[in-house]
Amino acid sequence: MNIKLLAVGKTDHQQLQSLIDEYQKRLSFYIKFDLEIIPDIKNAKNLSETQQKEKEGELILGKLSPTDQLILLDENGKTFTSLTFAEELQKKMNSGVKTLVFVIGGPYGFSPQVYEKAHGKIALSAMTFSHQMVRLFFIEQLYRGFTILRNEPYHHR
Repeated sequence: MNIKLLAVGKTDHQQLQSLIDEYQKRLSFYIKFDLEIIPDIKNAKNLSETQQKEKEGELILGKLSPTDQLILLDENGKTFTSLTFAEELQKKMNSGVKTLVFVIGGPYGFSPQVYEKAHGKIALSAMTFSHQMVRLFFIEQLYRGFTILRNEPYHHR
């Protein structure tokens, strides 16, 4: 199985980017993982929230293959512990999913078309985090999930 994380907008903070890079490197020992950045919408200030979500949605959907399984990182999604998230990853691998695509949307969430295409939603927390920090937290949780599945000590350090 391959895992892809799509994220709208680049990471502006070099310290965060360094940590993201570190966890991407660690994750590569377990699974093929790609982080793909969807550029911010140009002239977003001149667009309504709905228009911005629509434009971002078109870009997100344009990155998907027909066989991809799409999971949205969404505040109204299902919550997991690290252990149950690892179990969910194992179920996806066992089910024969070729590519699992997680998406961090823009500031206003997702368009209705993206919600329609999604196979599920995950919430990382009931709290709100910056979209840039969510990337780090999510990639770290992917890494943690694979260390749990391999019974490695990282989870309990």
